[in-house]
Amino acid sequence: MAAEAEDLTQRVARLEDRLRAVEDVQSIERLKAHYAACVDRRYTRGRAREGAELEALAREIAALFTEDGVWDGGSALGVATGRAEIAARMAEPTLRFSWHFFLKPRIEVDGDRATACWDILSPCTTQDGRPHWMVGTEDDVYRRVDGQWLHERMKLTAVFLAPHETGWTRIFV
Repeated sequence: MAAEAEDLTQRVARLEDRLRAVEDVQSIERLKAHYAACVDRRYTRGRAREGAELEALAREIAALFTEDGVWDGGSALGVATGRAEIAARMAEPTLRFSWHFFLKPRIEVDGDRATACWDILSPCTTQDGRPHWMVGTEDDVYRRVDGQWLHERMKLTAVFLAPHETGWTRIFV
């Protein structure tokens, strides 16, 4: 009887671990969706928001990162370290419109840390008013802080930014 009780205790513990891992992955997916929604809300009707509205969104985006978090947009978009720099960077939109789709998440959770790689598709409009397709990947590191998952590091790698009119077929020739 004692062996059966121990076996049941071990099974319940394994199920709790598996449930926690699933909940962690879902929390990270919600975090990424919230990030994308905030970044995209910086634009309205083909222009960047301004003033207090934009600054509030920038602070909301920065709050999705750890205090020492890193937002790395690559050579074209720059790097911001810490919430204050991230908020300042997000308050300076480089586009007139964007809509981020984060796809095919590959998320690995290890205790209070996690990594993920996401494919990104983002139709966007550059400052000159031209529509583009942006495709790339984001490699993220997450950390659980006070029970909440936050971005510790986010790194964008653009595969291409192609004009909508011509598509991407000519950029690789």
